Amino acid sequence: MSTTATAETEGALETRGLEPVPDSERTGRTRELFPTWVAANISVLLLTMGAGIATNGLNFWQALVVALVSPLLSYGLVGLISIAGKRGGSPGMTLSRAVFGQRGNLFPGSLIWVARWGWETINAVTGAYAIITVLDICFGVESSTWLTIVTLVAFVACTFLISGLGRKVLHICNTWATYLFGAFSVLVLVYLVANTPWSDVFSRSAGSTAAMIAGIGTIAAGGISWVPTGPDFTRYLPRNASSKALVGNAIGGAGIVVVPMVLMGAVMAVSTPSLSKASDPVSFLGELLPTWIAVPYLLMALIGMLLINSMSMYSAGFTAMTLGIKVPRTWAVSINAIISLIFGYLLMNVATSFIGSFISFLTLLAVAFSAWIGVFGIDMLSRKTYDAEALMDTKRTSAYWYKAGFAWQAMTAWAIALVMGLLFTKVDWFSGPLATSWIGRNGLGWLATILIAAALYAVLPRTPAAQAPQGKGDSELVSA
Repeated sequence: MSTTATAETEGALETRGLEPVPDSERTGRTRELFPTWVAANISVLLLTMGAGIATNGLNFWQALVVALVSPLLSYGLVGLISIAGKRGGSPGMTLSRAVFGQRGNLFPGSLIWVARWGWETINAVTGAYAIITVLDICFGVESSTWLTIVTLVAFVACTFLISGLGRKVLHICNTWATYLFGAFSVLVLVYLVANTPWSDVFSRSAGSTAAMIAGIGTIAAGGISWVPTGPDFTRYLPRNASSKALVGNAIGGAGIVVVPMVLMGAVMAVSTPSLSKASDPVSFLGELLPTWIAVPYLLMALIGMLLINSMSMYSAGFTAMTLGIKVPRTWAVSINAIISLIFGYLLMNVATSFIGSFISFLTLLAVAFSAWIGVFGIDMLSRKTYDAEALMDTKRTSAYWYKAGFAWQAMTAWAIALVMGLLFTKVDWFSGPLATSWIGRNGLGWLATILIAAALYAVLPRTPAAQAPQGKGDSELVSA
């Protein structure tokens, strides 16, 4: 075994980059994915989003439908696409080379990388606000420009440290965060049950179906952003790992957090209608909860947001390397860390509305990722294996070079779907010409994007890649 392989197997620091994981190192277990997707959702932003759907006119039962359906749809897609990780043993955007071509993959890869800047910035800002809120509650320290800078730098530095260590450290942190956050969430639930005016909660009249569908899209957008990175966390699984377990752990891990958090936010909004329009997404907890609950809960949420950003930066490092940035993965992660600092400062000290910026970002994020999901998903349904050598060969000799480095069918379906999705989309500062249509009014631009991309790619004639000799286990096709 090579030195790299030995370090990867025995050490805590992950040294492997884009290269496929050999079968000898595929010792992961599907149950490890459950805490991974729990940790990916430990964010107080879900409370704010739950409050948002409540203030849009939905009653408790409609909020419950939104909370249940959202993770089922979005993390169902995460689980399905993550099957590609165990088949190819590589990160998602590396496997994407087999679909779009070595050069063609640079286009969706660049868009997804840029979108991650926004996601990591949002989480970094939320984490910084959590630190500021704890300092205010415990020590009466008031927010200032310098304090926002210091807390933002501290949060991003911790994120960089954890994400740079790699998969094993992330798994350990995710597991402990699952237990601790779960315990404190139960405590918050008990407090809310005892102190909520339930007669007011259940007396609310039902909202429109359009508002409920739009709510599902808003909550699901967070899960959609994880779909391309699903394979990043399954590439160490053996090829015969259960596909049903991959999907089940993704839905279950996310759902166990999303459902109660969204409902908690919806219930909180009954007594505090201004919650969904708060200047920041965290400080309200200090007002709604007693100090002995608010402080530990915020600290646990802070850890959760650190893990979310660490997971995002972990995958973003792979995406940067896929784009041809020839640096070690930990160096690639540092690029995203610097970008998070810059945009985080602007969002905290320049932008006028955090919540408005966040919802607009989520809406555009879902469309940007959905075009890739539709194309990649259809390809994965018919693909039994990935050529490891061709994935890493970025020259004309690659089996995934196709024509001039582009798989034009995939590129065509992706581009058309992306444009059509934007036509149906409306945010604070952008409105597509079809945003007033039924699809646009119901916030279904992301779903339309997936379906358009999938349909186009399915019907366009495709030229198969040059096939390399299959190795042991390469012909394995596991049914979902």
